[in-house]
Amino acid sequence: MLPDRVFYPLAALLAMLLIALASVYPQGIGARSPKPFGHKTFAQDQAEAAARAPKEKPKAIDPNQLKGPL
Repeated sequence: MLPDRVFYPLAALLAMLLIALASVYPQGIGARSPKPFGHKTFAQDQAEAAARAPKEKPKAIDPNQLKGPL
């Protein structure tokens, strides 16, 4: 069994390390993380894809295509 004199300082150190990691890894709130952790969020990917996509006019709907096979 691990003595309390060892466990509680290790638990406190682990808690501080997790808090420090959370302060440099803000991916959950939509912000881009610093270099070693960062990757683009889904929203950033979608915004870039929408900016690259050509703007198309909606095509006119042919009423004959809306009818079924019968």
